[in-house]
Amino acid sequence: MRKIAVIALTLVLAACGVRADLKPQAGKQLPPAPYGREDKPNAAKLLASTPQAAPERSVELRKRSEQRADDPFALPPKE
Repeated sequence: MRKIAVIALTLVLAACGVRADLKPQAGKQLPPAPYGREDKPNAAKLLASTPQAAPERSVELRKRSEQRADDPFALPPKE
């Protein structure tokens, strides 16, 4: 019975997250604008990832078994 109560409490606490726009704490400000930039980005722009941070996959996965090409850098381990 106690385990069920703990699980139920955990689920209730996990489900009560607030989905709202992020704002700085009272009395605090966002970081200053980056060097060389005139406008100050808002929280949404600061949290958005750039294509460099999360690049798209550009290589197709192999669909079937294929013979591997010879790799000139696959050297045997040093003894």
